[in-house]
Amino acid sequence: MNKKEFLNELEKRLNGLPKADIDEKIEFFSEMIDDKCTDGNISEDEAVASLGSIDEIVSDIVKDTSLLKIVSQKIKPKRRLRAIEIILLIVGFPLWFPLLLVTLLLLLIFCLVMWIFAIATYAIEVAALATSVAGFMAFLQTLAEKNMNIGYLGISMAGLGFALAFIIVCVIATKLDAKLTKGIVVGIKRALVGKR
Repeated sequence: MNKKEFLNELEKRLNGLPKADIDEKIEFFSEMIDDKCTDGNISEDEAVASLGSIDEIVSDIVKDTSLLKIVSQKIKPKRRLRAIEIILLIVGFPLWFPLLLVTLLLLLIFCLVMWIFAIATYAIEVAALATSVAGFMAFLQTLAEKNMNIGYLGISMAGLGFALAFIIVCVIATKLDAKLTKGIVVGIKRALVGKR
């Protein structure tokens, strides 16, 4: 693929981004290809190939672009609405607005449920630590009363051991939720970019 083909394909794939951002990326990659050709004494095709897959390049650009910027570009009117379109929007409002609202709420609820799982793991962690502290305090009390009960010390150590082991589950749940949330946001961006 030569430079012109690459830049045309890149521009086509980034069509959901604001025009200024697309122009900036096209200019950046154009200069990069020119620099590689000049500095490395390689052909245009080799310089383009050294950039990597166009899918990866587009994916990286989309990840780095804020969701707000993509959405604002998506909802920006491309032309003035005709009278019939305005009438249809108003008449159809009772149908399309609740559907849009329900879709957004379902997405929000899904994200919240994901994060509730991580929060629940931390609640279990805190409960285990509290059990450990309470067991140790009860052991100290029975020791002070000269009526030592070693069972409380056992409860304290068991709670501490569980808490130390369970922290791994908390970290894994947090990382998993963060990865899923990032995946959802990137998926929304990819869905908006590329459709005009």
